[in-house]
Amino acid sequence: MLDTQDTYAPHAPDRVATPLPGAASSAATPSPVSRLHSAIRNPQSAIAAIRTENVSRIYKVRGEKATKGAKAQPLTALGGVTLRVEQGELFGLLGPNGAGKTTLIKILTTLLAPSGGLCYVDGLDVVKEADEVRRRINMVSGGETSGFGILTVRENLWMFSQFYGVPTKEAYARIDELLKIVELDDKANTRVSSLSTGQRQRMNFCRGFVTDPKVLFLDEPTLGLDVHAGRIVRDFTRDWMRQDPTRTVLLTTHYMAEADELCDRIAIIDHGAVLACDTPSNLKRQLQTQPVFAIRAAGVGPAQLAALGHAPGVQRVTGEPAADGAGYRLKFILDDEAAIGAVVTALTAVQGRILGLQKEEPTLEDVFLKLVGRSLTPAEGEA
Repeated sequence: MLDTQDTYAPHAPDRVATPLPGAASSAATPSPVSRLHSAIRNPQSAIAAIRTENVSRIYKVRGEKATKGAKAQPLTALGGVTLRVEQGELFGLLGPNGAGKTTLIKILTTLLAPSGGLCYVDGLDVVKEADEVRRRINMVSGGETSGFGILTVRENLWMFSQFYGVPTKEAYARIDELLKIVELDDKANTRVSSLSTGQRQRMNFCRGFVTDPKVLFLDEPTLGLDVHAGRIVRDFTRDWMRQDPTRTVLLTTHYMAEADELCDRIAIIDHGAVLACDTPSNLKRQLQTQPVFAIRAAGVGPAQLAALGHAPGVQRVTGEPAADGAGYRLKFILDDEAAIGAVVTALTAVQGRILGLQKEEPTLEDVFLKLVGRSLTPAEGEA
């Protein structure tokens, strides 16, 4: 499998530069949501930013103990994915490790060929028109170590801008502005090898925007960032898209709150298949008929979750230590509200003592649990 750290070296693009967020704008632009609603009402009004039709990817692998010459067995990473992402949309792709997200992104960014199906980015076939696709895209992966340690931050970003043919004067202006936005301007002349993990990730984030792509792939962009830096990244991404209604972002993240906050629509993928695709609010509305209760209890822990999960009317239960250290926080997804009586009985049976109980509105995490059957990042003692 190819490494996500592969970088592009496309020919110089023939595009007019677009100012960064904060620059003067002659007219207000519609919000991403309003553009999305317009596209949904009139789907043929514009070329989709990303379109896949029954895309599959099959690998041939051999087991560790297979004898020499043994026939390779097929492994399906993608089993027929069909998606459409509109121009101007911030689209989220959620799924557990091994769900097929990285494989799909590699196909969309021309790093990997599909085994079957069709795939288009900005109206271009990613297989037949790969060079032109590369001119219009960029990608940032959380935790990657791209760049040359001997070069400074500013030199690295300039080097990547030259792969896309950005004029030097224009590139340096963008670099200086981006470094200021992510609060890395004081490290502009520091060698990359001297940066901390978070600082390097902020530099990689700048690299994704310095070429002014039409379609940007953000693969866990806030991984390794502190809360403040993560907020800067999210705010800048929204502002950058607001600046130009044709810009599009495909985001993958392991942070449900981040996806809920940023994304116009979200596709949930597992085992190479799309399980659901809709706006965050519509996805959460799917669980409106299935009440969720949060219970703080004493005398219970991971060992009791299996028994609680088998109580009548319980669809799913997860648990984790309470944030303040007082008791254990349990979350139950029930068939109906009447099942809370069986939950109380089950808690009593395992010597649990209820410290607090409240009904919760469904969250994106609840939707994910319902569709996938496990957490995006499994919590301690999930059952």
